[in-house]
Amino acid sequence: MAGWGLLGLLGARLWARGPGRPLRAAAASADRGQLGFVVRYVNSTTWWSEHLSEENVEFLKKRTAEEYKAQTASKLCPLKDEPWPLNEWKPGSIRVGVVAVKLGMMPIWTKSGKKHAVTLLKVQDCHVLKYISKEDSGGKSPKLIVGGKNASPFSKSESEMEIFREAGVPRKQKTTTFNVTDDAIIKPGTPLYAAHFRPGQFVDVTAKTIGKGFQGVMKRWGFKGQPASHGQTKTHRRPGAISTNKASKVYRGKKMPGKMGNVYRTSFGLKVWRINTKHDIIYVNGSVPGHKNCLVKVKDTKLPNYKDCNKNPPFPTYFADGDEKLPEDLYDEEIFQFTDPSVTYA
Repeated sequence: MAGWGLLGLLGARLWARGPGRPLRAAAASADRGQLGFVVRYVNSTTWWSEHLSEENVEFLKKRTAEEYKAQTASKLCPLKDEPWPLNEWKPGSIRVGVVAVKLGMMPIWTKSGKKHAVTLLKVQDCHVLKYISKEDSGGKSPKLIVGGKNASPFSKSESEMEIFREAGVPRKQKTTTFNVTDDAIIKPGTPLYAAHFRPGQFVDVTAKTIGKGFQGVMKRWGFKGQPASHGQTKTHRRPGAISTNKASKVYRGKKMPGKMGNVYRTSFGLKVWRINTKHDIIYVNGSVPGHKNCLVKVKDTKLPNYKDCNKNPPFPTYFADGDEKLPEDLYDEEIFQFTDPSVTYA
């Protein structure tokens, strides 16, 4: 602080010293007034559209949309563009997963009349972005980086856009990593569809749960709470004792009030009931984490109980330009279709 005071005093003397005035006279006049310093912060970064007119902004958005469509169309036939060697599925093979958008929930009925709630997941603009070998990843298996749902390229830096330019695909809103085996690697730029899975398979869905903020123990952990009467005063929703006199401490992991939600959770062993190949929608059993329009991660389940149900899937993935032609909808054998008669007579 003393250094700043001396610098201010010297600045005041130089400011008070006019042309032709000695420094001693300036020192005498420095006591008459005070000198104030104003610090201004200059931000060198700007928004991408800050110095553009409205016509230029609209032109860039339109041009970007056209380039995105051209890039997506150029990747529709990966088998014709020198694909990597394709292998056959064998027990122990681990395929890549997809990035999907959660649309919502709806009911379906089986042929026995039982009702099931299913979640609709749309595989939108999902591409393989990068292959990481076992040596580069430092792990036990190679990895594939997958991105889903196109996003604007103007809000990302040049370094962050490099991975998308190398793959030749538009910028993605979400990117994630999947561990795969050596026989299931896919060339970067290959599109992934909902037909990557088939009805009857079981999948694991990972997403970030809905954030609830800071909550008490009754909402966060399902505590019963204290009695509503009989001498209770302002303790109806409190947790009660958190330890004992003998322990003289609070044990690690004690269920107490805190932030609830906004963490990644995985729903294991969800059955695929239906696949819509036209709109790339997967119908999975039950609920999945996250809110509507959130991005989720879908992959083959790792539960050992469902390994027999996941045999012989499209390997390493489904290719739209391949020999296999699929109908618009694929149903599980147990689903009741409303085009079938509901009543039959013997």
